[in-house]
Amino acid sequence: MHYPTKTLAAIAAGLMILACGMARGDDKPAVDNAAVDKAFDALKTYDFGTDRNVLKPIDDAVVSTHGNPEACLALEKRLAAVLSTGASRDAKDYALRTLRVIGTAESVPAIAPLLEDKDLSHMARYALELNPSPEAAKALREALPKVNGKLKIGVIGSLASRHDAESVPAIAALLGDSDKHVASAAAYALGGIGDADAAKALGDFLAKAPTDVKPAVTDAYLACAEKLLKHGQRAEAIAIYKSLGGDNEPQQVRVAAKRGLLAALQQKD
Repeated sequence: MHYPTKTLAAIAAGLMILACGMARGDDKPAVDNAAVDKAFDALKTYDFGTDRNVLKPIDDAVVSTHGNPEACLALEKRLAAVLSTGASRDAKDYALRTLRVIGTAESVPAIAPLLEDKDLSHMARYALELNPSPEAAKALREALPKVNGKLKIGVIGSLASRHDAESVPAIAALLGDSDKHVASAAAYALGGIGDADAAKALGDFLAKAPTDVKPAVTDAYLACAEKLLKHGQRAEAIAIYKSLGGDNEPQQVRVAAKRGLLAALQQKD
C-alpha cells in the first residue's frame, strides 16, 4: 500500500514515541554522531519529496538519547535551531514533529513565534500540546490574543487538550466572540477543561448565548457536570443538571440532564 509522504512522517513520529517508551538501557543503540550531523545537513534542504531515510539518524538519536537528559537536550537544541533558519516548511515541520517527542521548556521560545504562522501554526501547537513544561502552556495562552480565525480555534483546542485551567478566563472571554466558530470552540474548550471555574463561565453565559452558539455552550455545560461529578463535586454537578432540566430546553438536553441527575443522586458522598 502506498502512503503519502506526510502520512509517513506522522507514522514515523508515532513510532519514535513508541520506541522512546520501549527503549531501556542496553537495548538502545549508540548515537552515530557523524550520521546525525549528516542528517542535519540534509534537513537544511529537506522537503517531503526527499527520501525520508536521510533523516533516520535523527530519529534513531531520539531513541538512543532517551533517558540521557544531557544528550537529549543537545538534540532538542539542534532541532529548535532549525526553526529560526531559512529552512523549508517541510524541514521545520519535521523538527516540530520531533520536538513533540522530546520537547521541553528549552525549545518553547523557538516554537512560540510559529503559532502565528499560517503554514506552521498547526505543527507548532502539535509540538506544544505534549510538552510537559509550564512554559509551553504559557506560550499558547500568550498566542491566543495574537491570532484569529482558524489559528485562534486551534490554539483554543490545544489549551483544552492540555486541560489548562489557567486559560479559563481568557477562553471564557471568547464565548461572546463575533465569530461563532471561535465562540463555539471556546465553549467546547471550557467543557474539556471542566473545572468549577469553566462551569461557572458557561453557566453565566448560557442565558445570553446566541442561538447558533447555545448548543455548544449547553453541551459543554453538560460535559462540565460530568467531570465535576467524576471528581467528587456532586453538589455542583447536580446544580448544573437541574438547571438544564427545564421545559425551555430542547428534549435531548432535558433527557441528558435527567440521566446525569439520576446518576448524581445515586452516587454516594
